Amino acid sequence: MDLNADLAEGDGLTAADLALLDHVTSASLACGFHAGSRPVMRSAAEACVARGVAIGAHVSYRDRPGFGRRPLVVAPDELAADLVEQWETLVAEVAAVGGTVSYVKPHGALYSSMAVDPEVAGTVVRALAPRCRVLVGLPDGAHTGPAGAAGVTVVPEGFCDRGYDAHGLLVPRHAAGALVDDPDDVGRRARSLAVDGGLGAVDGTWVALDVRTLCIHGDHPGAAHRARTVRRTLEAAGVELAAFAPPAGGTG
Repeated sequence: MDLNADLAEGDGLTAADLALLDHVTSASLACGFHAGSRPVMRSAAEACVARGVAIGAHVSYRDRPGFGRRPLVVAPDELAADLVEQWETLVAEVAAVGGTVSYVKPHGALYSSMAVDPEVAGTVVRALAPRCRVLVGLPDGAHTGPAGAAGVTVVPEGFCDRGYDAHGLLVPRHAAGALVDDPDDVGRRARSLAVDGGLGAVDGTWVALDVRTLCIHGDHPGAAHRARTVRRTLEAAGVELAAFAPPAGGTG
């Protein structure tokens, strides 16, 4: 099982970011459209390379005021151009410190739209498939069809610090149960996803989720503590943690 974190979303790389990187196996770096900057990308990439943490491109809608979490309607050609720009920017900064970008994981509203909107899903795949062959997203989302047709591997993701509805979709952030902050609860949810193949939705319904990577949100206070707890909980349950993609200094 892979343990990933969303990272490089501040004005600079912080001690909390570095502490989080000590516990994860993959890091999805903001590409500047919802957060981050070239200097932050490079600093985060350097830290990932030093730790052997795999790097992904955390692409988003062009929405810094809304942190990429507002649903937007963007013309397919415009969205495709934005995605390519973000990918190329991150690749350049990562390459400057001797690393590689191994996967793509959309952020926020784009991630959610890709899972349910075939047009958005198709645009994401068409724009990025020639550049990257690994896409992270919700299990069985609208992106799985076009990704498979394009020869792109989909890595299904589970969120141990977010609530799910009975359909296996993330609960909107403004709704009750959307965020899970207690480290022990997050650890138990991670174990349930990794060992039991699912977890309880906010209404108590059991939701089966076959995932290969678990996410800790790096912008949530206390993320490093939650990541440490998740790692210890999984290892105690006999779950081996390893990146699903080549590490930052790898050749893939």
